[in-house]
Amino acid sequence: MQNKYNQQIKDFVNTCHKIADYNLVQCSSGNLSYRLDENLAVLSASGSWLADITEDQVAICSLNDGKCINEKTPTAESTFHLQILKQRQDVNVVLHFQSPFATAITCGNPDDYNFNLIPEIPYYIDPPAVVDYLPPGSQQLADTVTDALKDKDLAILRNHGLVTVGKDFNDVIQKACFFELACRILLLQDNPAFLTQKDVVNLSKGLVKYKT
Repeated sequence: MQNKYNQQIKDFVNTCHKIADYNLVQCSSGNLSYRLDENLAVLSASGSWLADITEDQVAICSLNDGKCINEKTPTAESTFHLQILKQRQDVNVVLHFQSPFATAITCGNPDDYNFNLIPEIPYYIDPPAVVDYLPPGSQQLADTVTDALKDKDLAILRNHGLVTVGKDFNDVIQKACFFELACRILLLQDNPAFLTQKDVVNLSKGLVKYKT
């Protein structure tokens, strides 16, 4: 079975390393999933460090019942990864990350912040969902995150980290990086200038052609 997806698994492992290179995860924090086909997804294994994960540290799981078919133990957050992939047919990748400045925001009151400092936020992300703290790996957290991301592409998990979704690997990486940049500006700039509401609306509705 795994041989059939050799190239996709190689791409998955390389992306995990890339995520760590962008400082989006710390040590064993963070996890990634990727839709292999309509029935299967690959996930980082429990306890693995994305920075040096190998092909032997990935779990192939059924999207229907969550069972692992290659005798690996998937990340403890596998439930919300698989539920999101089942719910969102437009999504092929789910990233749970803990970049420094964005995670600092999760440990305060995220609802107090306006993240529309740079065009990339309304264009690629729009307002993030905010999820109250729930035990990591719990079914309650999985259900709440899945519900929060039914029509959003990024969720802030209070005192925990963040989850973003996308159509491919680069899509989730850039969403995570852009959000981290916005959080960095918020925490380092004493008097930030925000985009106008008109600009936010035009960007979020795609009324301007903006590509980085």
